[in-house]
Amino acid sequence: MKKDFNKGLLLTSIGSFWWGFLGVLYFQYVSFIGHIELVVHRCLWTAVMLILTTTFLSKWKIFLHIVSNKKNLIYLFISGLLIFINWAIWIYAVATERIIDASFGYFIMPIISVLLGYIFFKEDLNKKRIFSIILVFISILILMFFNLKSLPWVGLIVALSWSLYNLVRKKINVDTDIGLLIESLFIFPFALVIFYLIVKNGLNDFNLLNPVFSLFLILAGPMTVIPLFLYVRGVELIGLGPTGMIFYITPTLQFILGYFYYNEEFSLVKFVSFIIIWIAVIIYLKDLYETN
Repeated sequence: MKKDFNKGLLLTSIGSFWWGFLGVLYFQYVSFIGHIELVVHRCLWTAVMLILTTTFLSKWKIFLHIVSNKKNLIYLFISGLLIFINWAIWIYAVATERIIDASFGYFIMPIISVLLGYIFFKEDLNKKRIFSIILVFISILILMFFNLKSLPWVGLIVALSWSLYNLVRKKINVDTDIGLLIESLFIFPFALVIFYLIVKNGLNDFNLLNPVFSLFLILAGPMTVIPLFLYVRGVELIGLGPTGMIFYITPTLQFILGYFYYNEEFSLVKFVSFIIIWIAVIIYLKDLYETN
């Protein structure tokens, strides 16, 4: 049990660092092609990569077993929709200089997951964790009350889509990579149609005449699959709550890059709200450390 817990923390750590640092640098670098085409490439190449890995690992029997269960398909369709929303909003944030807003969402996501873990899985929810949840809602109310324009709706959608995604995936017992494959296959046809329309109207940056850049865009697949696989596997090993202890690597790095490297705007109202969030995070992490 202890071995699984340590393994889960390690996997979550690597995935969180990937998201918070490598993911931001990569997707921001290619964001000039437009967030719509970039989301399409992320969806398409994620599916392609998972098809290749499933073939290489000879897991198609597992795939067929999972899709033969109607309950699995329903849950994976829902989780696929949620992960698509998360991908789309996050890329939009990166492309429109809202990385700090996205980091806000990832700061509050684990605490929201704690609440969902208690509601649906009866995971521990003591006074300190309740207080952390209350602080999260206070920070959101401050943003809404003092300046509605500064409300990080991007971050809120990121947080809700990702925490609900983890919740849905926790409710079914399927292989991490095969589950991701099925989710991506649900998204694939829609992404393909959008890509066709982009090419038809001559708006595409992906072009065989520029093979180096096109190959670079294909990296959107592994840049998505690898950290997602690591994090989801970590959730499966140690639950929704404990993974939050390490996950804060992601929003911390995103915030640092957004403020110090990309020079994004950071208003006083957001600063106050973030202070409250950081207090909530410290209380939550301290309690998590003491209980483990």
